[in-house]
Amino acid sequence: MRRSRLAKPPKETEKTPAVNKPVNRIATNGHAYYAVTPGVEVAWRELLVRVAREADVAFDFLSNVPPQTQGELWSRADPGYVFVICGYPIAMHHLAVTPIAAPIPLAPWAQGRALYRSDLIVRTDSHFQTLPDTFGGRLGWTTKHSHSAFNALRHHLLRYRNQDRGTLYSHVIGALGSVRMLFDAVCDGTIDVGSVDSYWHLLLQRYQPELAARVRVLESTATAPMPAFVASPLVAREIVDRLMVSFTSAHHQNWFHGLATAVMIAGFAPSAPDEFTIIRAREQEAIRAGYPLPA
Repeated sequence: MRRSRLAKPPKETEKTPAVNKPVNRIATNGHAYYAVTPGVEVAWRELLVRVAREADVAFDFLSNVPPQTQGELWSRADPGYVFVICGYPIAMHHLAVTPIAAPIPLAPWAQGRALYRSDLIVRTDSHFQTLPDTFGGRLGWTTKHSHSAFNALRHHLLRYRNQDRGTLYSHVIGALGSVRMLFDAVCDGTIDVGSVDSYWHLLLQRYQPELAARVRVLESTATAPMPAFVASPLVAREIVDRLMVSFTSAHHQNWFHGLATAVMIAGFAPSAPDEFTIIRAREQEAIRAGYPLPA
């Protein structure tokens, strides 16, 4: 499961001013997907404005759109969408999308690639010291189309199941909706344990350290491809290619480093459909084991 590293610097060329050239307008949720605070959202928005400008594209920024409505958006006769979506619907072919690029988190576990993992968290003041300590308690997950808070969690728990213990938890609360709602459910004691996107957790630890300190990590899952920027079918291939070049060469731009530091990324790696097959493989392993839901 290798991810391409940062692209080589593009050759220096003179840009001809795009006088009277129409700018392609594309809708995106990219600024909001990892907006753990308003400041992070502002930084992501500015970064995407710059990336789009280099590709002769203008992004129209939408509020974060629930995944269940994305299928409806994909079929509308609009100029097109470039959204950040989880790798699970990409791997499972839930939407007809073209992956473009994915962020490379500034974290040791990413190893300089566009990877993330899930952190299995409990309340800091809980008595749980190991993940098996939570067995028999209350587990939570967000949505069935989430990798980090459903599929990765389920795959991670497989190692603890056996013939005598097919179910690990006495109570499961599903469909919590979002990573923040799951996090809050751990903090308020609604559930004992759940899994959160490690990049989201990284941003929370930096920008809301007091809130982040309310939980601690018992274990982390295997890494998987990061949620990626993907294009809907109505986005022309030429625009997808321009955006891919702009994303993957952004780290060479003078404007990039301050914004990248703010959102805690090293750059962007090109993204391709076959990179997400590992997510599908982990789904299939759980199904074969008779474990359709984390429980």
